[in-house]
Amino acid sequence: RLRDLNPHVTVRPHPEGVTADNAVALFSEYDVVVDGSDNFPTRYLNNDSAYFAGKPLVYGSIFRFEGQASCFHPREGTPCYRCLFPDPPPPGAVPNCGEAGVIGALPGVIGSIQAMEAIKHLLNIGETLCGRLLTVDLLTAGFRTINLKKDPDCPLCGERARIRDIVAANYTTNCSAPSPGEPDMTDSELPPLEVSVDEAKSLLDNAPGRALLLDVREPHEIEICRVAGSTCVPMNEIPQRIDSLPRDRHILVQCHHGGRSLRVTRYLRDRGFKAVSNIRGGIDAWAKTHDPEMARY
Repeated sequence: RLRDLNPHVTVRPHPEGVTADNAVALFSEYDVVVDGSDNFPTRYLNNDSAYFAGKPLVYGSIFRFEGQASCFHPREGTPCYRCLFPDPPPPGAVPNCGEAGVIGALPGVIGSIQAMEAIKHLLNIGETLCGRLLTVDLLTAGFRTINLKKDPDCPLCGERARIRDIVAANYTTNCSAPSPGEPDMTDSELPPLEVSVDEAKSLLDNAPGRALLLDVREPHEIEICRVAGSTCVPMNEIPQRIDSLPRDRHILVQCHHGGRSLRVTRYLRDRGFKAVSNIRGGIDAWAKTHDPEMARY
């Protein structure tokens, strides 16, 4: 597609991706690094590797209706990402876009700003966002620029830096939160990741005290139809209400067709909930199989 748009473009694929072993050498071959990552380990790896390679890093992040953009180039005297956020948040403290959601137009807005930042740097025109953080709120159409300063105590580019090189163990991708006090279960003891509507109904009918039906659809969907006795928590509220969910019951997660509920099932399992299963086909399959009078949409 890029060649169709511009036959003079040279495309260099890197099928191995960016890793702790190759990032510094890879970044050293280019003039600017544009960070399009969606997780903290990769984001910090990109920042640290760009610093050691002496390259500017065009940063962008998105969350629900809000976004941020900046350009970090500490070798030229401006702050780095760690001047703003010295260390990653604790595991499980911040939900990602798949868990909290993001409006579809937002990546286009922030991505276009990042592209313009890269162009300005390459052509040496205009004023880049180096030393400034642009925040965007699409709900209010609000754009705000905040001046940034180098942190003298920054662990990467500060006066007493403690990060001297890239160590793979510092950029792990395990973001799940621990679950203290919960007994370990082997893979053979874990409930299946997905169950059919027949299996779910059987569990709810035969073991009502040990099974819980969790409906993660939105309130306007709940008004259309609902399985009696279900607990309703919209998907984007799960991270905030996770402590209210029981760890001693088999949680059966349901949405409209099974897509959102599967993501919630994996999210809960990653955060230590052992007995969680997705209901394949969602409430639509439930209506077709067990409640033909239920309203469908």
